[in-house]
Amino acid sequence: MKKVTIVLLLGSLAFVLSLASESQDPVHTFHTPTELIILKNMNSSRTPIGPGEWFLSSFSCRGCHGHDTTAQANIDENGNDVNLVSHWESSMMALSSKDPLWRAKVSQEILVNPPHEGPLQDKCTSCHAPSGRYNHVYHGNQYYRLSDIVNDTLGLDGVNCVSCHAIDSTVGTTFSGIIPYDTTRHIYGPFTLPEVGPMQLYEGYTPTFSTHMDQSRQCSSCHTLITETADLSGNLTGGEFIEQATYHEYLNSSFPANNIKCQTCHMPQLTDPVVIANGFIALQPRFPFNQHVFAGANSFMLKLIQNNKTSLGVDVEDGRFDSTIQATEANLMLNSVEMTVSFDSAASDTGFFRVHLQNKVGHKFPSGYPSRRAVLQFVVLDAIGDTIFKSGTFTPDARVVGENPAYETHHDFISQSDIPQIYEMVMGDVNSNFTSVLERAAVLLKDNRLPPLGFTTQHNVYDTVQISADALADPDFNKSGITEGSGADEVHFHVPMQNVNGAIKVYARLFYQSVPPKWLDEMFTLSSAEIDTFRTMYQSADKQPLKMLEDSLSLSITGESKIHLSQQIQVFPTVTIDGRLTAKASRGTQVQNIQMFDVEGRLVLNLNPQSGTDVIPFSFNGRPGTYLVRIQTNQGVWNGKILKRN
Repeated sequence: MKKVTIVLLLGSLAFVLSLASESQDPVHTFHTPTELIILKNMNSSRTPIGPGEWFLSSFSCRGCHGHDTTAQANIDENGNDVNLVSHWESSMMALSSKDPLWRAKVSQEILVNPPHEGPLQDKCTSCHAPSGRYNHVYHGNQYYRLSDIVNDTLGLDGVNCVSCHAIDSTVGTTFSGIIPYDTTRHIYGPFTLPEVGPMQLYEGYTPTFSTHMDQSRQCSSCHTLITETADLSGNLTGGEFIEQATYHEYLNSSFPANNIKCQTCHMPQLTDPVVIANGFIALQPRFPFNQHVFAGANSFMLKLIQNNKTSLGVDVEDGRFDSTIQATEANLMLNSVEMTVSFDSAASDTGFFRVHLQNKVGHKFPSGYPSRRAVLQFVVLDAIGDTIFKSGTFTPDARVVGENPAYETHHDFISQSDIPQIYEMVMGDVNSNFTSVLERAAVLLKDNRLPPLGFTTQHNVYDTVQISADALADPDFNKSGITEGSGADEVHFHVPMQNVNGAIKVYARLFYQSVPPKWLDEMFTLSSAEIDTFRTMYQSADKQPLKMLEDSLSLSITGESKIHLSQQIQVFPTVTIDGRLTAKASRGTQVQNIQMFDVEGRLVLNLNPQSGTDVIPFSFNGRPGTYLVRIQTNQGVWNGKILKRN
């Protein structure tokens, strides 16, 4: 047995197989007789990576890490199929080079700046078709283009298995598609003591354990992208623009300190022990097991690709798409943002409301490609359903009603209908006009995307992940009092309510758009095969934004509540972990009673503070969730909400 162990460390599976076949004691065999037959069959049908090559397609990984027809491997303890390839193949990672929007946008960039077509395409393919592009460059070619992908199996494979697993441990120091690949044909994984023999013999790779595979820096080479700036004549200015910086947003958050990684959310772990290779049931099961679902937020493009998969050359069954779309929308709706709407008070002619948005993810929300946006909708209806106030509504073609044609600035408070709050990053050209052309991006016109918890302007990466001035000036944007890092924003709505008396209904909804029409307007003035193809697909798609969240209030506007207390009473923080809060009353306002209720209406606190006190610390016990606060004062009743988190 000692001799076999030594041989395994040397990676000579052939010698191990001969020892196993001669052994009379099955306990000491490395493979069972059945597995040996499978190995021999695999050997006759597979060709390992050849000399002078670095990458293989996902087809080479599917045999061991795809669906197991015998249901022995790549299943969880309940027998559910959790194989890596089936999860991956319907993700935007796998579809990155076939994504028709990406191809159309690359075409737009080329049409705008034709002399730059080589470097532009090479930069874009570095992340959307990395194994194809790097294989092309390693063979001495200069630029990798869309035309090169068409007949390249590696390029068409998108961000495939080797695209990630061949990245070496120096990752985290280079960005913008500069990916540090291991060219010695080592393949990295998160499990210690991998069985090197099968993969060495049948694929030509040496599986190697490395801690970087389970760290966020593994994603950094592509998820921070800095582009060169060209003026409107196509001349490079020498400037740069940060197109996306998801990895650096993550660094400027509380998530690294809490050991929450990109993989935690986008590759959710199973604690079940899983045999990770088909045909090798004697292999030691591994755990925890990172599922390769790669669920983000872009269900719009997943649906568009599914509906056009034949013309796009996508051979993935609809059931796989449906599962990925479901996981993506669940991730967006359940794991991204928390939202509560509160009624502060009402004067004789105005209702004062507040919407609190809390970012739950470890980067800005939305993050990534700058077309992404979230739109806050706020609607007030009277007792018969007539609209008193509306903000953030959509036209039938999915445009935001009232949006500024240039770009909508950030709002701390909104007092007129049809003024929307849109969370987004907006690029400006050298003249500070909106542009969707990445190479023309020169200035940051707007970035009011919700920062992650713990985000500060003092972090050493802040110059890469700046907040625009309009949001930075908002006193409750990413702030709790004067302390930065809340990862939240509050939008105050001052609703005109002349002659409104009686029941009203208030709705707050958050909508997500990954490809809003405004982002495509510039591109659709041009024509190319890629742009025309995407235009046809987009026009046939369901473009309505995805509703992420909704909260509502039912109120009766009567005399007691028509006292303007929104500025006289403050309760902070609006998000608490330990249940400790402070109520502060302005001069002349006396707090007589503080009550708190859970969402089911149960009283959890009833406090009569000392008379004359204007700063009142208090605390409560309760499970994480939303709580209603009711404060009786000498001038009326203040109502609000707070959120308790783990």
